[in-house]
Amino acid sequence: MTKESTLDRIFVLELVRVTEAAALAAAKLVGRGNEKDADAAAVDAMRSALNQLDMDGTVVIGEGERDEAPMLFIGEKVGTGKGVGVDIALDPLEGTTITAKAQQNSMAVIAIAEKGNLLYAPDVYMDKIAVGGGYAPGIVDLDRSPAENIAAVAKAKGVAVEDVMVCILDRPRHAELIKNVRDAGARIMLIGDGDVAGVIATSDPDNTMVDIYMGSGGAPEGVLAAAALRCIGGQIQGRLLFRNDDERGRAVRCGISDFDRKYSTEEMAKGDVIFAASGVTNGWLLDGVKTLPGGKRYSTSSVVMRSRSRTVRWVKGEHSFDRND
Repeated sequence: MTKESTLDRIFVLELVRVTEAAALAAAKLVGRGNEKDADAAAVDAMRSALNQLDMDGTVVIGEGERDEAPMLFIGEKVGTGKGVGVDIALDPLEGTTITAKAQQNSMAVIAIAEKGNLLYAPDVYMDKIAVGGGYAPGIVDLDRSPAENIAAVAKAKGVAVEDVMVCILDRPRHAELIKNVRDAGARIMLIGDGDVAGVIATSDPDNTMVDIYMGSGGAPEGVLAAAALRCIGGQIQGRLLFRNDDERGRAVRCGISDFDRKYSTEEMAKGDVIFAASGVTNGWLLDGVKTLPGGKRYSTSSVVMRSRSRTVRWVKGEHSFDRND
């Protein structure tokens, strides 16, 4: 069996089971107001599912460093250790606050690539800008002003600036960015959480209304979003942001020395990348977990994508559980 067929068999067909497990576990806590419990449930379920796969996996994008266990931490080894070596980026519950409040776009997310192909980014903030497919390379850039980036996208789409929708996380740190975007004349869709979904939304503006994603969020989510855009088309650019020496020290431990570097989509996720997600709550990309009549069966909605083939598979599942499980 070739290495390529092993990747197909394990990672394309099995990754959905991993994200399904995390989504089902988190779904039991949707709307219950407890972010930590929901996140912990998703983490435990995802770790258990990953450890059943015949692979030598290393988490390079996770929920923190080793001293922050029991989360799936950066550097953690997963899988049986018997299969091919892969790097893994994951967020067992993208949108913990969304889950706690039963709002839209919470997902369980994972990406896998051969070793060395995912940016080994520290768990710090990242400034990001992203657009969907069909644009010329470099149409947006972090070193340009919001007005310049919006005008470039509007011109390429053939629409007025006033028709461009920018997605931004609703955070106090974005007050100046929000003002600059509105001063430029564009519209803004503020989201409470879930910037992986926010970036992916740029790939389908006809349905999501989102043309550009701007603003800072977690670096792990930036790498996951880059992996998704490698599969479905689009561009993201990111630059790590550091608030103190401790965060710069994390970057050094990840092998990063240029603190001002801008990372392209391909620099964050290169080579053959596989991305999978399962919905926890309803969202732009996926439906959430639903209880079926009788209360002991649940439906899931998932997607798995591959950059090499640009294949996108939509997976609907039904699962039987005892409520006490």
